Amino acid sequence: MNNEQKLQPIDAMAIASMMFLSFIIGFLIWSSNSCSGDCWFEVQPQVKEFSWKNKLIGREDKAFLMTFNRPMARDSVEENLVIEPPLPGKFSWAGNKLAYTLEIPAPYGETYRVFLQEARQHFVGEEELGEKIEPFFSKFKTRDRAFAYIGSEAEERGRLILYNWTQQQKTILTPENLTVFNFEPYPQGDRILFSAADRSSGIDGIRMLQLYTVTTGLNDSEPIGQLRVRQGEETSPTEITPLEHKTVRQPSPSNSELKLILDNKKYQNNKFDLSQDGKTIVLQRLDRSNPEDFGLWIIKDDNSIQPLKNSTGGDFLLTPDSQTLAVAQGEGIALLPLQPEAEPLDFLPKFGRVVSFSPDGRAAAMVNYNTDNQNLKYTRSLFYVNNQGVQKELLNLEGSIIDCQFNPTATNLYCLLSELKSGDEYREQPYLAEIDLKTNKTTPLLALPEYQDSRISVAPDGLGVLFDQVLTTDTVSNANTPANDSGETIVTSRLWLLIPPSEKSSVHQVEQLPFIGFNPQWIP
Repeated sequence: MNNEQKLQPIDAMAIASMMFLSFIIGFLIWSSNSCSGDCWFEVQPQVKEFSWKNKLIGREDKAFLMTFNRPMARDSVEENLVIEPPLPGKFSWAGNKLAYTLEIPAPYGETYRVFLQEARQHFVGEEELGEKIEPFFSKFKTRDRAFAYIGSEAEERGRLILYNWTQQQKTILTPENLTVFNFEPYPQGDRILFSAADRSSGIDGIRMLQLYTVTTGLNDSEPIGQLRVRQGEETSPTEITPLEHKTVRQPSPSNSELKLILDNKKYQNNKFDLSQDGKTIVLQRLDRSNPEDFGLWIIKDDNSIQPLKNSTGGDFLLTPDSQTLAVAQGEGIALLPLQPEAEPLDFLPKFGRVVSFSPDGRAAAMVNYNTDNQNLKYTRSLFYVNNQGVQKELLNLEGSIIDCQFNPTATNLYCLLSELKSGDEYREQPYLAEIDLKTNKTTPLLALPEYQDSRISVAPDGLGVLFDQVLTTDTVSNANTPANDSGETIVTSRLWLLIPPSEKSSVHQVEQLPFIGFNPQWIP
């Protein structure tokens, strides 16, 4: 018997097919390596992926990635990439991936278009450039420019107000039965965390605060892919459109969703801070039945709450990485992990208060109260402190350091300061100043006569600084009158906008806004 097996027809066909495909694959590889870029079978270079395609971006978005399907002549890509309106930035490469890092945050309220054509592919070792790229077009949008504040007149008194600057639309977010005392926007701008008391609480409202969240309606409406830029439209991202009273609309607050986060039944709720990632709230609380039980508590995004027993509850501020708490303890600042009874990570004995952190968390503005000063004058010093160990004194004054905020690139500080006036009566004159962190030069910008308890807020894209002028009194007029954190009645308040120098103007511009309120804060 013949032991040799004959190939079946189907086996022969399979072997022949494999040999044919192997030949074709080998031929294509050999041809691709020897082709100068004009071969009929060559895949045309194109943008395979664009990370900001139809995306809504904010201050946290600092760079986009563009991935190509072929090796590219990098110079030809960089020379032909167009962004409208322009966004200054720097190029970096990793293989077929291009990263474009913005030098400054993209201005809010803009639709950006991205074009790339005429760029060419290029293989390593070849002198000549290859085929032109398939023309690429995409777009992305920045969040609407918006801010919130607490109203102080008529039906807005004590209520949280949202103003969408891009849409020129004003919305009352909270119901009339609540008086808002303080608030912080969530990082995506879709919600606001705030403390409030029932309006019927009157002067005891500051001891009856509860925590709430309310939705803003921002950043969740129109799909980016449906946005259109009108042909011939010319807009400048560095230009802030003046407010027009007639365009302001006021929808019903029923559009906003209100949610109770923490009640006031057992504890008195005081100051709070929201982490930059929006997942953690740190709150100062006092047990009503045991006043000695006073300290900090932590609320997670699942609404679980527990005390931070490693802190005695001094003035505090969360770091931008959302992992650490800076707390005033004794004669210094302790940096504590957000874990009960954890040991401090560091202690800064020289400082008594952290005013603010830079957006990237690498630096902070801190106050030294100069308790070891040998002269008779009581002074305060403002320091720049970074994570490289630098502790640089920026100014020393006899007045107060009310508030300071970094600009988005951490090159400047905007501060509300006060100057001690000479005379028999102790009186401080508040003023707004800018500090250049490179030169240490302090430039007074605007005096705020007869006003106190002001606050500032720097726009996430750096295009404007909001501040208020608040006049308070110790006399309580009625239960519907809003108050500050100290319980003082707010008599009147005005909102202002400071616009830093730009290509159109070499000086700071100040504009009074057509709103009556206080504590203005830009929405991230």
